[in-house]
Amino acid sequence: MTNQPVFVLGDELRALERAGFETEAEFQELLARHPRVLDFGSLADGRPLRLVLVAREMGVPTGAEGAPAYWLDHLFVDADGVPTLVEVKRATDTRIRREVVGQMLDYAANAARYWPAALLRHSFEDTCAKDGRSLEEAYGELLGDRGDQGEQGDRSAEEFWTTVEERLAAGQMRLLFVADQIPLELRAIVEFLNRQMRQTDVYAVELTQYRGGGDLRVLVPRVHGEVATAAKSPSGRTTQRTTRDDMNAAIRSRTDPDVRRTATALLDHAAAEGRLECGTAKYRSMRAYYRVSGRGVPVATLSLHDDPAKDDLSFAFGSITYHLGHDRAAAFAASLPPLPGLTEKLAALPAKGYNGWPSVSLPVLAAEPMALEAVLSAIEGLVAGEERPQTSG
Repeated sequence: MTNQPVFVLGDELRALERAGFETEAEFQELLARHPRVLDFGSLADGRPLRLVLVAREMGVPTGAEGAPAYWLDHLFVDADGVPTLVEVKRATDTRIRREVVGQMLDYAANAARYWPAALLRHSFEDTCAKDGRSLEEAYGELLGDRGDQGEQGDRSAEEFWTTVEERLAAGQMRLLFVADQIPLELRAIVEFLNRQMRQTDVYAVELTQYRGGGDLRVLVPRVHGEVATAAKSPSGRTTQRTTRDDMNAAIRSRTDPDVRRTATALLDHAAAEGRLECGTAKYRSMRAYYRVSGRGVPVATLSLHDDPAKDDLSFAFGSITYHLGHDRAAAFAASLPPLPGLTEKLAALPAKGYNGWPSVSLPVLAAEPMALEAVLSAIEGLVAGEERPQTSG
């Protein structure tokens, strides 16, 4: 990159000289106020990408119980529910060469484990309040003018943030390194990571600033890593939403009658006692929400894969814990039946602060006598605020 000026032609020709950012804080504030400079590419349906700020200095814990150990410079999200993690460094910061890469990967790995949907939603709405921005306007960008925190339109805010949580857990995110000058070492690492990581897109954005007389400023973004992204095999990222008819068709294709009965009963129970939300993963899935203590809480997700052996039921302990507290989450975990594969995952929850998505294989659940009834009883106990005893097969 040379120091050649850029020219603005109006009534006269004006030269703007390249200028660095005086402080990293100035750089970060610019991105928070004007995320359009990072809008490159498009959404899954072809619409232009528009990033919306979730939070500046987003805390990243390394355990479910602890306070944040790190602070991510910016967290953005787009209308597809894909989170974008941004780290900002000036060229004068020597960490921009290699250290920032390990830092970002640390953030991404822990965010995938310890950022439940409810925390993300709270952070976003708190940012809107601090910026004096109405939630109706902010959610209009994300939900397509279909809701202000709630139940309007095709998709609720709650469903949207659950989708963001699921994308994080699956590694479907963007990692952006932003600097006023990108060194060759960082470019090479970004391109390498992009070729190796299937679900995560990695970019380096060089944002060059030019200043002229008065307050005139020109910002010129240059993106590195797009070639490597284009060369990837399809990541499976999609915004197609699974309907109940889709689930029913998948269930009918299962050869085991107990699996068909179990899957149908889980969906019927959620539809009757709570509500079902369409999943947006590459496989067919639906989330079960239940009204608990006056709020809609995502409790479980039923997922049906191309390989029926991988079908599973997962429990949204991160959201349960956030909404209802550790005691209620612990009681719910204790009331679930002891099932192969699930018991070990539930036993690990206390060390994680009851944060995670422990799952049980649907064929295993269907094969165990009375296991389905025990799961539904545990959910009813959670809704009622009671601890139901375990039921063994």
